[in-house]
Amino acid sequence: MAAVKITVLKRMANQDLADEFCEAGVTVPCPHFTDGQEFIVDGGGQPENFCGAAWHDIHKSYLAIRQGGNFSGWMKDGDTIVACCSDGLRPVVFEVKRLTD
Repeated sequence: MAAVKITVLKRMANQDLADEFCEAGVTVPCPHFTDGQEFIVDGGGQPENFCGAAWHDIHKSYLAIRQGGNFSGWMKDGDTIVACCSDGLRPVVFEVKRLTD
């Protein structure tokens, strides 16, 4: 199976919601990632230093790409899908791309 590159495309912040619902000191946007950060996954496991909650959220997209799924007709590059974590206060958007030889 192909290796997959996961790139952090964008970290977002819903500061208004954090102010309304969170205790003081909650950090937005997500402090775990930086825009442009990349992870290469050549196997089935969660990348080192990758947020467990975000991995859970994008894992199905990762599996689809890794196992040969093709998103042509929807995505400009059928070997790529855009996925995000489900944190409503500070979502992170990822590019999940199959690496070809």
